Amino acid sequence: MKRNWIILTVLLLAVATVIYNQAGDKIESVFKAEEPLPTETGAKAGLLAPAFSLEGLDGKTYSENGARDKALIINFWASWCDPCKAEAPELSKFAAAYADDLDIYGINVTKYDNEKKAKEFVKEYALKYPIMLDHKGKVFEDIYKGKVFPTNILIDRRGVITEIILGAPDPKEFEKKVKKLIRS
Repeated sequence: MKRNWIILTVLLLAVATVIYNQAGDKIESVFKAEEPLPTETGAKAGLLAPAFSLEGLDGKTYSENGARDKALIINFWASWCDPCKAEAPELSKFAAAYADDLDIYGINVTKYDNEKKAKEFVKEYALKYPIMLDHKGKVFEDIYKGKVFPTNILIDRRGVITEIILGAPDPKEFEKKVKKLIRS
């Protein structure tokens, strides 16, 4: 009888190990309590993303203002910025591949650029996600405390900033971060 209990215990442990290995990161969500929503707003990981509204080149108004249906990447860029040029194709790829779960807002900081060159950049890189112009740099400088181009703000569905990436990230690492953002 004791031998049967030992065999049963070993078998259950083996089954639990297989299930855990197959589930990967997803199993953690079963055992984790959801983190409470922060109450403070600010341009820092772990805080609620500051609200803003800007008009897109398509004439529509886009905003960040709390919880949303999809995760969001806010990409601050300038047309003269070489790292911005390097990451533009990756952002387009993410916008197409993860369209059901991810929004990308491209914000040209026109205070340090010009509208004509920004529009040429959008055309050259065939950007299909919403592009806005921050003419006075208010959203970039005053609201998100931006300092470098590109700056990517990763915001989860709850409206919480999960990460701020300064400069162009490695494409493979960036995609891992995007997938993690979508899962959060």
